[in-house]
Amino acid sequence: MADLNQGNRPLSPHLTIYKPQMTSGVSIFHRITGVAMALGAVLIVWWFVAGAVSPAYFDFVDGLMTSWIGNLVMFIMLWALMFHALNGIRHLVWDTGRNMDIETVNSSGWVVIAGSAVLAVILAIIV
Repeated sequence: MADLNQGNRPLSPHLTIYKPQMTSGVSIFHRITGVAMALGAVLIVWWFVAGAVSPAYFDFVDGLMTSWIGNLVMFIMLWALMFHALNGIRHLVWDTGRNMDIETVNSSGWVVIAGSAVLAVILAIIV
């Protein structure tokens, strides 16, 4: 018998009933930080190329990269690197079959978030 209610059923899982999880959020940020690091690498290459082109062009690019917005972008890239690295270590531990229970997965996600922020601030102060 045909289901006459097909048009009224929600998609599975529907956004109104789906509860985001720590693992999905950290996974999304892992992908975003990977793309951010690739875009940041383009900026750093631009900086190096400007140094090879001419002193005037390097001064222009160096002024942009060392301005407050340039420093903010570099700090975000540093945080992205720390986040990506710590989450990569988390996945390496998972590859061994350890720490796969829900409580540990959630707590390690928070450790990656907090740890990446702390490491980024420490490295920014050192450098």
